[in-house]
Amino acid sequence: MYAAFRSIGAYVPEKILNNDDLAGMVDTSDEWILKRTGIKERRIAAEDEFTSDMGVEAAEIAIARSGLDREEIDMLICATISPDYFNMPSTAAVIGSKLGLKGVSAFDVSAACTGFVYILNIAKAFIESGMKKNVLIIGSEKLSAITDYTDRTTCILFGDGAGAAIISATENKEEAIIDVHTGADGAFADLLMTPNGGSGSAHDDPDREKAGCYMKMRGNETFKVAVRTLTNDVKAILQENGMLSEQIDHFIPHQANYRIIKAVGDALKLKDSQIVLTVHKYGNTSGSTING
Repeated sequence: MYAAFRSIGAYVPEKILNNDDLAGMVDTSDEWILKRTGIKERRIAAEDEFTSDMGVEAAEIAIARSGLDREEIDMLICATISPDYFNMPSTAAVIGSKLGLKGVSAFDVSAACTGFVYILNIAKAFIESGMKKNVLIIGSEKLSAITDYTDRTTCILFGDGAGAAIISATENKEEAIIDVHTGADGAFADLLMTPNGGSGSAHDDPDREKAGCYMKMRGNETFKVAVRTLTNDVKAILQENGMLSEQIDHFIPHQANYRIIKAVGDALKLKDSQIVLTVHKYGNTSGSTING
């Protein structure tokens, strides 16, 4: 038995925050942002629109396209670093309730920008083991809730949105997901993090605690690590599967920053026509970026 994509769906909020809007909030400009990131605008969720709500919207599209009855979905996994609630209940469980999925396994994965790749790999493993047949995977982020709009380093980058896919069992090897490669290195944890809020925080200064719940980033160092890591990972998975970069029809990278994507594309000798770009329209939506 193999695992295959059965359908996909995506959702973004209505509100658009463009570079000129940000220029009125922090010391920046449309030219400065475009030159350094390639981002023109990003979507921002409404105040009463939560990560689970966006996940539901994307999931409804994926379910409708799949042709499945909801009763046939036997697992739900959500990738997010901006959950509805800190720690519990899981956003996946909340989404499942809103979708009317009762008694279905549901849990979150916190893997930031690699979230979708992780949950795809988990779905693939459950299906190939025979434990599950139809897994709904969702990447959903309300990053505006953890973004400091006085911090030019981060507020120009991030946006909100959700993407979903249904991964199903198939006997047709031609439909199968060929391979997934994941990895992590906690030595770089301080390059991009939300420093407070967890068990590592002192919890003795409410103002410091609140400020530390926003994302903090060391931009130059993050850029270098991202380019090196993504390039090496792509080279590794191509080599493991006996493929060359020119055989790839569509390279869909994490949409963090155009300069990162361009540097990786050049290193892999990919043509512009092979590289899928959405970063200019939606910015970095973390775990929802690839399947969004």
